[in-house]
Amino acid sequence: NIRYRPEEGARPEYVYTLNGSGLALPRIIIAILENYQQADGSVVVPEVLRPYMGGLAVIR
Repeated sequence: NIRYRPEEGARPEYVYTLNGSGLALPRIIIAILENYQQADGSVVVPEVLRPYMGGLAVIR
């Protein structure tokens, strides 16, 4: 919830990021792989990410 004031006395506005610039993307991908990889090497896509993966449930 990072916010800034565009000018003195103005209401604070939220800061937006582009292309994952606010995230440590490689670390997030590694965490998903470590926690969702199956014995056969496939990766279960977490429920909350499935809408962003076109409904894909498992990466084989």
